[in-house]
Amino acid sequence: MPEVLKAPLVVEFPFTRSLGPVQSAFLTGLRERVVLGVRTVDGRTLVPPVEYDPVSSEELSELVEVAATGTVTTWAWNPEPRRGQPLDRPFAWVLVRLDGADTGLLHALDAPGGPDSVHTGMRVRVRWAGERSGAITDIACFEPHNDGTAALTGSDGRFEDLVTGIVAPARLDYTYSPGRAQTAYIHALAERRVVGERCPSCRKVYVPPRGACPTCGVATLERVEVGPRGTVTTYCIVNIKAKNLDIEVPYVYAHIALDGADLALHGRIGGIPYDQVRMGLRVEPVWSDGGGHPDHYRPTGEPDADYETYKELL
Repeated sequence: MPEVLKAPLVVEFPFTRSLGPVQSAFLTGLRERVVLGVRTVDGRTLVPPVEYDPVSSEELSELVEVAATGTVTTWAWNPEPRRGQPLDRPFAWVLVRLDGADTGLLHALDAPGGPDSVHTGMRVRVRWAGERSGAITDIACFEPHNDGTAALTGSDGRFEDLVTGIVAPARLDYTYSPGRAQTAYIHALAERRVVGERCPSCRKVYVPPRGACPTCGVATLERVEVGPRGTVTTYCIVNIKAKNLDIEVPYVYAHIALDGADLALHGRIGGIPYDQVRMGLRVEPVWSDGGGHPDHYRPTGEPDADYETYKELL
């Protein structure tokens, strides 16, 4: 049996959001080295500030400056920092109740003395980033501090050139292993063949194979070569160009039931104007340079398949 494949994968996208008046003031304040909270009707000061009281659900808008010093209420040691974290050396994640606040702010604590130097109740202060743009990263981290409470700036939360939106990159790095069934499927694709697996109970052929029948819950070991031709069952027209994808819009992405398969897979349709793609269209793969996978599917020129032959695969 061939070795099971594995490969590093990255899922990444920029998350863009606009800010309301409370969050806008908070992030603009960080840019100006001011920490702001918001006061609730019952007199509590929440840091970081929120726009609605988590207890009463009332809208909040009264901004209050708090000190850049505070007390650690709880912590956890991070011995192996990951890419993009606040520090590139071991540090502690801490919840800090800033002086004047009633809630904790989560951030990193630079603790050169290691985990033995960190404890609940220790006093800390903000270490500001050298360059600030109006983001939580304007607080570079916290650091130990035993010289009392930092002085307030006297800010009322009103600033010029407010930060009105942020872009937060979201990224997930992981190692993916397709398992026995899909490893065989990928090896077959390298030979320009499409291989599925048949359920020993219901006799359905699944492509791509899952290693087990999703209906019967039993292992699938019998390999079956299907296609390469198939039938478009459903499709959508894509009008928004994806970043780093060199395909001009509009284009069509479709579910394709390969001949001999009982599960439709998806693929791009090419070689035909997008407005001529239709359910029942017979297609065949056009392989990418060097094999590996079909780049897209194109019409075969055959008559359209009868709806009754693929209606169970919609």
